[in-house]
Amino acid sequence: MLMETILNLPIENKIFYAVLVFSWTVYLWEAYLAYRQRRIYRLTMHVPQELGKIMDTDTFEKSRLYQLDKSNFSFWSGLYSETEGTLILLLGGIPFVWKVAGTVTARFGLGPEYEILQSLSFLILATLFSAFTGLPWSIYNTFVIEEKHGFNQQTLGFFLKDAVKKFIVTQCILLPVTSLLLYIIKIGGEFFFIYAWLFTLGVSLVLVTIYADYIAPLFDKFTPLPEGELKEEIESMSKSISFPLTKVYVVEGSKRSSHSNAYFYGFFKNKRIVLFDTLLEDYSPLNKDGEPETDTPTEDKSKLKVRLTPLRRELGHFHVDAEMSSIQFSPLPLSLQMNSFLCFFLFAVLIGQKELFMAFGFYNSQPTLIGLMIIFQFIFSPYNEVLSFCLTVLSRRFEFQADSFARGMGRASELYSALIKLNKDNLGFPVADWLFSMWHYSHPPLLERLRALGSTKQD
Repeated sequence: MLMETILNLPIENKIFYAVLVFSWTVYLWEAYLAYRQRRIYRLTMHVPQELGKIMDTDTFEKSRLYQLDKSNFSFWSGLYSETEGTLILLLGGIPFVWKVAGTVTARFGLGPEYEILQSLSFLILATLFSAFTGLPWSIYNTFVIEEKHGFNQQTLGFFLKDAVKKFIVTQCILLPVTSLLLYIIKIGGEFFFIYAWLFTLGVSLVLVTIYADYIAPLFDKFTPLPEGELKEEIESMSKSISFPLTKVYVVEGSKRSSHSNAYFYGFFKNKRIVLFDTLLEDYSPLNKDGEPETDTPTEDKSKLKVRLTPLRRELGHFHVDAEMSSIQFSPLPLSLQMNSFLCFFLFAVLIGQKELFMAFGFYNSQPTLIGLMIIFQFIFSPYNEVLSFCLTVLSRRFEFQADSFARGMGRASELYSALIKLNKDNLGFPVADWLFSMWHYSHPPLLERLRALGSTKQD
């Protein structure tokens, strides 16, 4: 009887309920995986035998409690997010906001024919709603969980100022890019999906190119790494693998958090390295006294090597990617761009299906922006889940390759020490449920990576 009722539903109702059912199925699957991992946090009370000599009980317990708190927070925030999304769909939130956006543009004497302007108004309203509903969760995560475990370095004033700045910068990028994309789709004719894909590809390349030089400095202070042993070692290391290094920066990440990281960016012969000052400690030119360290003659050589090892791994990614691609584009971004082209092609096939719009409350109009949202966010969601898992598996493979590269440089012992140091500094928990790890971890868990390196660290 129930099956017969479902089969007799209009196609738009079937689409709507299928979207809801799939969304909750994914949520319950994620909740189950998180439950498995929380059991690991609760029941693993002692340092694994393999780590007995390199991780003390106090650090292990701190990391266990930190990850347990994060997991509990993720459960409640995830439940809220899923419930909110369901209520928005059930109560017709999307067509309601679209109607409000139309009212806003109408106040300026602009009718429905100004769809792009109404779309921009819709985006502003939607992102404002998202920012306000997400703010309490972000505040709790920063000032309760991160503060409790010693990572937060922000004041509430700095946090709120930063949130406003992020919102403004996001709008400054999002609105013109969206308006141009919608315009291209409108005038692109039969092959608009090719032009739309090329446009988004171009925007991605521009943003990657200008991010660290023009966008990131709006939020954090970037300072050139001063001359000294550290910079010489980085330049020598880059030269050894033909990495076209042009600049090395230190970013003042310590004013936000004590977490550490390192990365590189740029294209072709113009690549730059960014080091977090939390990774470099007293090497940072942004130290507590505000005076650059131009000479470090007393720096322990082993500490220098350990601090450079995460960077060696990032350069390992470059080396592996360069071997796989003569134009030196990483395989992961290439896969994402191929996926982007496929999605735009399928969007071109589906955009004319009025049932998709009717399923979400749009009976009299088919706005392009709403079509993008429905198709990319809801209709493609099963495909996106499969793609996300495949990219996670691929990323883990590249991580192992980068580890192997560092080992091939004769740095296995240093990498071993660096992985342990970074794990301790960031309170990473070394034990993971196999299913949770397989589904979520783009970087392999600590124990897996140490096993892959072998017993190279004896002291």
